[in-house]
Amino acid sequence: MLHCMYEDVVEYLQLNYMKFAWSVAAVLLVYVVYRVIVGVLESKGQELELEPHIRNIIRLLLRVVAIVVTTTTVFNIFEMPTDIFLGSSALVGAALGFGSSQTINNIVAGFYVLLTQPFKVKDYVKIGDLEGQVEEISINYTNLYTPTFNLLRVPNTQVMNSKILNLTHEGYIKYTFKVGFGHDVTEKQVMDKVVKPAIEEFQENCGNGGFRCPEVYMNAADRVGKTYMIRLFIPKGEARTLYTMQPDLTRLIMRKYDDVRAVQ
Repeated sequence: MLHCMYEDVVEYLQLNYMKFAWSVAAVLLVYVVYRVIVGVLESKGQELELEPHIRNIIRLLLRVVAIVVTTTTVFNIFEMPTDIFLGSSALVGAALGFGSSQTINNIVAGFYVLLTQPFKVKDYVKIGDLEGQVEEISINYTNLYTPTFNLLRVPNTQVMNSKILNLTHEGYIKYTFKVGFGHDVTEKQVMDKVVKPAIEEFQENCGNGGFRCPEVYMNAADRVGKTYMIRLFIPKGEARTLYTMQPDLTRLIMRKYDDVRAVQ
């Protein structure tokens, strides 16, 4: 039985060796053309300063086109009916649907993120309870550079299902944080002897005149104390600077606050 099967395979290869040769040649040709186009895309993308996510979209579309062209060419060479292709696609799709639903959902979410562009690479964003600078947007994940100085890979399904706050506007990361004070210090003392002097010292020591001056405004007050919002303006793409400057400014404010309380 095995001998008969072996003879059938040999006979089939002998009758169709040219088709196999043409198929291999077609696959190699499509691959070479694909690599050349991708190489041109990379060079032209850098030359035209295209956003990385746009280059990712074009690269993905080229990959899909290459797969479709390769599959269609091979089926035509072997003169296979298209219903086989459709049946195989349905079978593969069902298998993927049952066995890899999370992966498929993630890929669909990746397409959504890439096409709708709720943020771009180097934007500073808050995604649900997460925050950080976007370092890469791929089909499966969005990579964030977090305040802990680590890279966090966020599944795109989580991105799509979360509230997204983009803090990057007009070339700046506009980052706002809260600072609270007790009623033992008046509002005038807070502004004149705590917040404003701290911002001036911060601008002199940390900003070196190269950063836009932080802004401050009162947020809320209750029987316990009062809260102020401090807004920093950090150039886009410099999250590391934000992660060091925000604690520095907070320490300056608290130091000025302690000084005011000490003389009372």
